[in-house]
Amino acid sequence: MEKILLKNVDKPASHSLNNYLKNGGYAGIKAALKLKPDSIIQIIKDSGLRGRGGAGFSTGLKWSFIPKDPALPKYLACNADESEPGTFKDRVIIENDPHLLLEGIMIACYAINAAVGYIYIRGEYEFGAKRLEKAIAEAYAKGYLGQNIFGADFSLELYVHRGAGAYICGEETALLESIEGFRAQPRIRPPFPAVAGLYHSPTVINNVETLACIPSILERGPEWFAAIGPEKSPGPKLFGVSGHVKRPGVYELPMGLTIKELIFDHCGGMRTDKPIKAVIPGGASAPMLSVKDLDTPLDFESLAAKGTMLGSAGVVVMDESTCMVKTAYVINRFFSHESCGKCTPCRDGTPWMTQILKRIENGQGREGDIELLESLCTGIFGRCFCALGDAAVMALRGALQNFKEEFLYHITDKKCMVSG
Repeated sequence: MEKILLKNVDKPASHSLNNYLKNGGYAGIKAALKLKPDSIIQIIKDSGLRGRGGAGFSTGLKWSFIPKDPALPKYLACNADESEPGTFKDRVIIENDPHLLLEGIMIACYAINAAVGYIYIRGEYEFGAKRLEKAIAEAYAKGYLGQNIFGADFSLELYVHRGAGAYICGEETALLESIEGFRAQPRIRPPFPAVAGLYHSPTVINNVETLACIPSILERGPEWFAAIGPEKSPGPKLFGVSGHVKRPGVYELPMGLTIKELIFDHCGGMRTDKPIKAVIPGGASAPMLSVKDLDTPLDFESLAAKGTMLGSAGVVVMDESTCMVKTAYVINRFFSHESCGKCTPCRDGTPWMTQILKRIENGQGREGDIELLESLCTGIFGRCFCALGDAAVMALRGALQNFKEEFLYHITDKKCMVSG
């Protein structure tokens, strides 16, 4: 398919303003400024664009929740805290085409009447932060940011806010807490950010890839975007593929292609002669699928029907040399370490799960450990302030559902079914 999100990344100096303008950059914001903000929100609704950060919520509908009261200050926060293990798609845009992101932010801010925007970027993305800061400086120097942008009654101040490497900041309300200078912990909802977000004011939080889709929609129209991929999950999608494939990397493809098509038609197939054993379709928090699920389309509805999710589209491919017990242990250890500690189910439950998985992995598993893990999952899921605890549970449940025999073998035989 024609590249939309990655059309500039392979061009020389793709990150510079001059090259972005040579390739038609900032045409979307110029088109947007000729329209009323409500018309732009309707265009985004009609396009069917859904959030590319994990939840898959309608972007236009999210924007429409912002109160229209002109007396209320409004904010936009771009979530560039790409911390989900297995995910690296946003990094490509941030480092190689930052002006595409800036233009998407500008259109979004105009649509919701926000005069201030923040790009919250994970602390490890030092190079990306520098690229964004340089792009913002170029935009200010050209008059594309600041007061009366393109001669219109629209002004925008934009800032880069670097995090300190905490996974929890990917949760939107924890991200807001961090920008405000507080410890990054999720807020109880309601109120939702659209009503009381940053500095207790109406706020929209969108992912990098989501915002990068906006300029093309304004240029080409919502019908064009809606015609790409499945009806309920339209548009181009960035898939970050890693693991045991010949050509790992970021691929821009229509939503709805199957897992098998992604791996064999685009990633060159498996790296060795070992067959596929499991695939994580949406970053570490997405329950893994087995080889029998390779014909599943990569879209929101199809993956949900399989008990998993598209999430951040961080596709991790594992061959038969992979121990699923060790994989579950490593993933759960990550979530346990990254828990902010605010709520008891997550704070106490995830370390307990990690402890049990560690002893199973080390050949010290006990009879009843699997039942205990399943009980802990029940005690955690749906009982936390945010989705971190749920993510740990979903990842473990996916492993237990598809590869329970490996866990049982570890417990009964005191060794790994794969490595012996």
